[in-house]
Amino acid sequence: MSENETNDLPLAVQIEGLLFVAAEPVMPAHLAEALDVAPSMIEAALIELDASLQTRGLRLQRHAGRVQLTTAPQLAATIERFLGLEATTHLSRAALETLAIIAYQQPVTRPQIDSIRGVNSDSMLKSLLNKGLIFESGRTEGPGRPILYSTSPEFLQHFGINSIMELPPLEIAESDNHHDVMLKG
Repeated sequence: MSENETNDLPLAVQIEGLLFVAAEPVMPAHLAEALDVAPSMIEAALIELDASLQTRGLRLQRHAGRVQLTTAPQLAATIERFLGLEATTHLSRAALETLAIIAYQQPVTRPQIDSIRGVNSDSMLKSLLNKGLIFESGRTEGPGRPILYSTSPEFLQHFGINSIMELPPLEIAESDNHHDVMLKG
C-alpha cells in the first residue's frame, strides 16, 4: 500500500493502526508528527476512535499525557484464563490496602504509607513494583530523600479505569477514636 492510499484512510483508523503496533503509550504529539497533521486533529481523531471502540474488545487508555490501546476491562477474566494468568493476578488484602493508599495519596513515600497502615510496607511495595502496578516516581526533598511511589498505567489496566480520576471518592468516618476510610458507592 502506498503512502497515498494510507492517506485515504480516516485519521482515527490510521491512529488505531499506529497505537496497535506501539510497544508502549504514545504522546499525541508523536502521532501528529508521524501522521503529519496538527495536534488538534489528533485529539479530535482520538475522541472519535475512543467512541468507536466502546462496542469492541479494545479501549483507548490515557495516562500521563500518553495514549495506548488496551483490552476492554470486561474481558479481563477471559483474557487471564486464555493466557493462563489467573493464579498470578490476585492481590492480598495487604497489597490492596497499600495500593489504595498509593492510588489516593500519590505521589507518596514509604514512611507515609507505613504511617497510614500502621505496619512496615517494604514487602508490599516490592510486590507491587514487581507486578508493575506502581513505580518509583521521584524523591522528596526532605531528610534522606525518600522515594515517591505512584500508580502505573498497568494499575489502570488492572482495574479497568482510564484515569485515577475515575476512582470512587473516599469518605472519612469517625469511629472508636480513629478514622476509617471507606469508598463511596
